[in-house]
Amino acid sequence: MKRLKSYYMHFRHHQAMERKWIFPLAIGSIVSLFLLFLTTLSFPDGTPLLPLYRSFSSFSSRFVEPKLQPIPVSNLPPPPRFAYLISGSAGDGNMLKRTLQALYHPNNRYVVHLDRESSSEERLDLHNYVRDNPIFVKFGNVQMITKANLVTYRGPTMVANTLHAAAILLREGGDWDWFINLSASDYPLVTQDDLLHTFSYLPRDLNFIDHTSNIGWKEFQRAKPIIVDPGLYMTKKADVFWVTQRRSVPTAFKLFTGSAWMALSRPFIDYTIWGWDNLPRVALMYYANFISSPEGYFHTVICNAQEFRNTTVNSDLHFISWDNPPKQHPHHLNLADMQKMIDSNAPFARKFRRDDPVLDKIDSELLSRGPDMFTPGGWCTGSRENGTDPCSTLGDATILRPGPGAKRLENLISTLLSKENFRTRQCK
Repeated sequence: MKRLKSYYMHFRHHQAMERKWIFPLAIGSIVSLFLLFLTTLSFPDGTPLLPLYRSFSSFSSRFVEPKLQPIPVSNLPPPPRFAYLISGSAGDGNMLKRTLQALYHPNNRYVVHLDRESSSEERLDLHNYVRDNPIFVKFGNVQMITKANLVTYRGPTMVANTLHAAAILLREGGDWDWFINLSASDYPLVTQDDLLHTFSYLPRDLNFIDHTSNIGWKEFQRAKPIIVDPGLYMTKKADVFWVTQRRSVPTAFKLFTGSAWMALSRPFIDYTIWGWDNLPRVALMYYANFISSPEGYFHTVICNAQEFRNTTVNSDLHFISWDNPPKQHPHHLNLADMQKMIDSNAPFARKFRRDDPVLDKIDSELLSRGPDMFTPGGWCTGSRENGTDPCSTLGDATILRPGPGAKRLENLISTLLSKENFRTRQCK
């Protein structure tokens, strides 16, 4: 963790030291001069007006415990908070619950969504789970989008759903630092304590988003065709359809593409929702007719905004096993992929089939999580005896107990932020 700590101190220490001691030093000097002046005064009988040494010595001998030591001031940065969107479709309700349990931490915030293709019974079951879970009730940090959206994977409705969740998280407030979008087929490979601990050392304006301006074949097959997503105006899901006309590549902004999964900073989410220079809205209107717009909208906005284009880290923080070109459909991960997932040092992986045995292995070996339990962390102080859920007894939610996953994640972040990778792989 020394590499991340030095990286953090490089960004934060200099500014803090410039002003940390100015005010206390000035006040201390004034008080010292005043006390020195009082010691020169005395009563008419010669008794000092302020016998400093004698009074202090007497006070110390009567009240000060000589064994007490000053409490060291920690120079560790405060842990961040994450805001998650976890989304699914028909049949994903139970998997979404499992992913939520694996990702849960009291200091984070969560929005869950089952799209309108899922049955009303499935959405009601998820709603009751969120509403009645005693941990969620206590901390009040999990919310379900009860008015389900239609989400077409290849259409702009997925972008609209992501923006909807981000707007809810902004409206509800909370001091969160990064927005992370996941699906019910994603799963964590590290605990939240590992993730929070590692991200404590990072500047809060970094955006983890896999991106490139070399769109290649996507220019002809995605940028120039015009599609219509029925999910924008229909009550039942249908696949997108193509318009016969084609269009040219835009000249007002440069197109970027990449992964649909990302960890975006709070300032950038503010920008995409408020859009104070209109770029987010213009780009959103363009991507409304763009095939697979989740793989281009946020990338194009962030890389065309001067305020944010130098904050990107070129990674989606996922382990994904792709097919051999053109990398359109990731393989479903299984037990044979376990070591490759660990060796990737990534905090998340996808895509998993529902209740695949590899998820149980991840739970037991990487997350120390029992069936239908939360991933334990510093906030869990209960016993593990006889299969008891350690999170049934709550402790201090600000305490983190990172494990081996934090070391793996540190290695990944250090590589991503190295001189060879960070600046050279930003928006171009």
